[in-house]
Amino acid sequence: MQHEINTPAPLLNDDGSLYEAGYAKYPILVYDRSAVRGGRMRIKEWDYYLIHNDRFAVALTCDDNSYMGMMSVSFIDFGKRSETTKSVIIPLTNGRIKLPSSSESGDVVYNSRRVKLSFTHEEGGRRLKVLFRRFRKKDDLECDILLTDEPRDSMVISTPFPGKKTAFYYNQKIVGMRASGTVWFDRKKYKFTPGNSYGLLDWGRGVWTYDNTWYWGAAQGETGGHRFGFNIGYGFGDTSAASENMLFYDGVAHKLEGVEFLIPKDGQGRELYEEPWRFTSTDGRFEMDFTPIIDRKARISLGIIMSDQHQVFGRFSGTAVLDDGRRIELKDFLGFAEKVRNKW
Repeated sequence: MQHEINTPAPLLNDDGSLYEAGYAKYPILVYDRSAVRGGRMRIKEWDYYLIHNDRFAVALTCDDNSYMGMMSVSFIDFGKRSETTKSVIIPLTNGRIKLPSSSESGDVVYNSRRVKLSFTHEEGGRRLKVLFRRFRKKDDLECDILLTDEPRDSMVISTPFPGKKTAFYYNQKIVGMRASGTVWFDRKKYKFTPGNSYGLLDWGRGVWTYDNTWYWGAAQGETGGHRFGFNIGYGFGDTSAASENMLFYDGVAHKLEGVEFLIPKDGQGRELYEEPWRFTSTDGRFEMDFTPIIDRKARISLGIIMSDQHQVFGRFSGTAVLDDGRRIELKDFLGFAEKVRNKW
């Protein structure tokens, strides 16, 4: 079952529970931080951008998890199979970063001695600017990127959590924006051009339960002269109303049922993230092989707070089927798939 939300409304009822669970193609429900009833220190909000071409990528994160905030930047070189990630932690933010209540308006601005970051709206696009001092040894990272040609449709999902009515996740994934701009990294200039560079936004607001594991994957690019991308994922909350699995063809969404991530394991049951993966769907419309390039992994354990992340970049090959039955054949289509466990 895939329940589509069609009526605009506040995201939350007066008691803090979700007004409606399901999916949409734009942010039809309205998030209001002041309406949250799940505990002020349990609110988690973030904006995550991934921008890439076929050679390199930049990931930019601004989040406010109430008990702490984080500004994080990653530079990934696919040819060298290397990545550099640096983060700045801000204690006890509790909403002070003032992330906007909508992805469609409002700006993100953060300034400190180490990091200057802004995600702003301007006519025709989104401007992403970062200066991260001493990013690699004594060298700074600096980027100025413009995302344009935002697709008509995006993946929006409203997810409750079983056992706690005031816990929820409201998420939008915008896949396949065109990217232009520059990145200075390791004293070299890297350039994004709209013909071969793409950007996605993962916009999330919610109250999460303590221990969760999620699976997420996405890819964006061009095939057969058409802009194409997808978002896939599962693993947390009550997704009986809808999955977050969706294809995007020339900016139009095509809804999928369930998709399973088949990560290879060794004899002791441990995931082999850099070995080939498989993806299969319950409706037969997403069948992919995945060849990893690099595992951007990180593990943090601070007492009751723990995060174990594996974001694996690689290439998808296989078949995706649109709502009208058209088959999209992919070969070495760049994207990523991840498994993340958080105790937070």
